[in-house]
Amino acid sequence: MMPSIAGRQPTLRGSIAAVFGPVRSRRTYANLVYLVLAVPLTMVYWSLFGFGMLFGTLLSVVLVGVLILAVMLLMVRALAGLERWLANALLAVSLEAPNDLTDSGEAGGLRGYVDAASTWRGFGFLLLKMFLGIVGVMLAYGLIQGVTLLSAVVRRPLDISFGEVNGEPVVWTVETVPETALAMGAGAGLVLFVLHLANGFGYVAERMALALLGTPAEGSAID
Repeated sequence: MMPSIAGRQPTLRGSIAAVFGPVRSRRTYANLVYLVLAVPLTMVYWSLFGFGMLFGTLLSVVLVGVLILAVMLLMVRALAGLERWLANALLAVSLEAPNDLTDSGEAGGLRGYVDAASTWRGFGFLLLKMFLGIVGVMLAYGLIQGVTLLSAVVRRPLDISFGEVNGEPVVWTVETVPETALAMGAGAGLVLFVLHLANGFGYVAERMALALLGTPAEGSAID
């Protein structure tokens, strides 16, 4: 006989909570802040890495290039530490710094940093952070557009720009009451969609941090 699933049928209250729960969850906004912060951080990281790797490689035949690459190695570990702090502050993780440095690394030699797997895992996370930066741009744009649509109730008539098509601006002018109602409905739906995406990509960021930035702190409830 097939087992009954009646007890697992979704209720109206449960469905409403699943749809609108992110709106009143502090975790949602922490995830959103983390993803939006990824935008400027990604720009800084890639500027530093682009400059350091290019000139370090080109000048590696002389001592200056070797020094630049050594500084880049130390910078990777410092930035990975910053990312671990951000993850602990804004994501649902509690990470401790990895302790895989050899004696030479602890004493100030570069050999220990090169040998430490955490150095290269941190570098991998910083490279993947570009993906989160792109997501942050999309979420910020969507949130701004959603709030702009919602503001039609107090800013009518309102010109809402949706970019350009074939060089021509795409603008919706909200003037009438039905248009205002439509704009508010679309804005509420867009904001809600952005908040759900923030939680989804926040979870992705958590798994990335767990895999690449450190080990869960003792006593934490992280899987």
